[in-house]
Amino acid sequence: MTGSPHRRSAPQGGPRHRLRAWLLEGLTDMAKRQPGPHAEPESAHEGRPWWRVMCLTGLDYFSTLGYQPGIAALAAGLLSPLATVVLVVVTLVGALPVYRRVAAESPHGQGSVAMLERLLTFWKGKLFVLTLLGFAATDFLITITLSAADATAHVVENPHFTDLLHGHEVAITLVLIGLLGAVFLKGFTEAIGLAVVLVATYLLLNAVVVAVGLWHVFTAPQVIIDWTAALTAQRGNPLVMVAVSLVIFPKLALGLSGFETGVAVMPHIEGKPGDTEERPTGRIQGARKLLTTAALIMSVFLITSSLITTLLIPQHAFEPGGAANGRALAYLAHDYLGSAFGSVYDAATIAILWFAGASAMAGLLNLMPRYLPRYGMAPHWARAVRPMVLVFTLIAFLVTWLFKADVDAQGGAYATGVLVLITSAAIAVTIAARRARQRGWTIGFGAIAVVFLYTTAANVIERPDGVKIGACFIGGIMAVSLLSRVARAFELRVTSVTFDDMAQRFVRDTAHRTIRFIANKPQACDLAEYRDKEQEIRADNDIPPEDDIIFVEVTVADPSEFESELRVCGKVMHGRYRVLTMESATVANALAAMLLAVRDEAGQRPHIHFEWTEGNPLAHFLRFFLFGQGEVAPVTREVLREAEPDRDRRPHIHVG
Repeated sequence: MTGSPHRRSAPQGGPRHRLRAWLLEGLTDMAKRQPGPHAEPESAHEGRPWWRVMCLTGLDYFSTLGYQPGIAALAAGLLSPLATVVLVVVTLVGALPVYRRVAAESPHGQGSVAMLERLLTFWKGKLFVLTLLGFAATDFLITITLSAADATAHVVENPHFTDLLHGHEVAITLVLIGLLGAVFLKGFTEAIGLAVVLVATYLLLNAVVVAVGLWHVFTAPQVIIDWTAALTAQRGNPLVMVAVSLVIFPKLALGLSGFETGVAVMPHIEGKPGDTEERPTGRIQGARKLLTTAALIMSVFLITSSLITTLLIPQHAFEPGGAANGRALAYLAHDYLGSAFGSVYDAATIAILWFAGASAMAGLLNLMPRYLPRYGMAPHWARAVRPMVLVFTLIAFLVTWLFKADVDAQGGAYATGVLVLITSAAIAVTIAARRARQRGWTIGFGAIAVVFLYTTAANVIERPDGVKIGACFIGGIMAVSLLSRVARAFELRVTSVTFDDMAQRFVRDTAHRTIRFIANKPQACDLAEYRDKEQEIRADNDIPPEDDIIFVEVTVADPSEFESELRVCGKVMHGRYRVLTMESATVANALAAMLLAVRDEAGQRPHIHFEWTEGNPLAHFLRFFLFGQGEVAPVTREVLREAEPDRDRRPHIHVG
């Protein structure tokens, strides 16, 4: 026998509900599948080739070429190429192996957050996930605002628009972000097809710029001589240069931005016909190819672009307000290939930077509904796409206004979000390898984790604004989550109720007369416990001896969980007492859901009898909120009152 708790239906019809219906479109489907609007295909082997999906993550990863060379030159100066080589080594030897392991451990796109969630339980696990979500929100939201700001820089610095648009950077960035939000409000489809075109075009144009830049470098040997001479005069010993590069490279951490997105898009990769949801081997192999190919392509472009921009662009041009600030490769495209090609390059860069925001928005819409509603830490509408798009768009507006659409000012926050997620991934795979007793991998991943811990710490010390912004996101998520959890504390949080054969028999045997339950907190579970409880309840409530009673006992499992299925099991204790047992996150919700299911099955309102619990009401509420227990009787009544507005259909609550 199965039953589902009574839920109030949403209002339907009428003009005043059209906006609500449009905003909440798809909410029912998303509530069933949990992960969000860009969920994985139903079959484990459906999807698209890995190289096409690589272009989707490449919107985020490859688009950083629009601003990474300029940020690297501004941070490292003449040492930019050497520091970039260090970054590439960390990418290929550190981040890539870590995320290849993450892809195997989390093949459904949950990433390192889900891995760490499995390692930690109860409230500490939820709070840790909320903290990581704060940094993930920092990463994705700053991706939207920083990419839009850099797209604006390419618009404003284009020779054809400089005089007309200079000074309007914030307004242009807000328009770009608004357009991005409008795309998602309308519906985000065929993203991968458009991503392939944008990424292919952008990489081709960058290849042309890099090739021309390298030709100019190697056909003018004096450029290299001047650079090496200036570098020697500035830093002296080559060992000093390497040491300084190791210290500087955390400032270049934006070049690591694509790995978390690469795992997030895994569900779109086609697998093999024999794949299963538990072990989609083909998808994992495709994801590993995606990550490796993207890292290799990006590594080549990072080194070559850093070299040509450092050698061919005057250092003062990288400064804030300089012609190459935030657009180093575009500067070379205009300078060496002419205004026409430069404008085409600008257009492609603007398009991919703007669409990189779409990739980040898709990541947010997949990530937040996967966790917060499941934790009860977001309202129901958080599972719908359009309300969340409006929320994220408004936050992006605020961030843009606070940072005045400045690319350099947002770099620290972006790098912090990226590095925290990569560090958490390194720690997660280290723990996973240790639990699998893979000693070599454990040592290797542990060493990588130490490197990323250093990188994150160095970035935080150098640019504490990133942590401050991340802390704001974390604080906001924590506050909203806890308030939402309190506001939804009395919801019926059981998705379905299932009775085993013995429990069904108990209900059938009493369905023709008054159904009476006694709520019992199991302790010794001996004969005396049930006998004394029955005598006390019958005396307090004047229950005749001939009336049947059934004991109900709930064991609290993980009180931090919000929604769950409920299985009711029946057993006979000491040869005479019928007992229904359940396991749930809260006692009150389990009892309320069971009573409603019995009512629907038996066709009558059951009675349940409680004893009052001594103590402070506030303390009892906190016990209920945190540990799922407390004063059960009034909370059960309140849950029933919210779940069943019709008093004539509500089960009876008795307290003695």
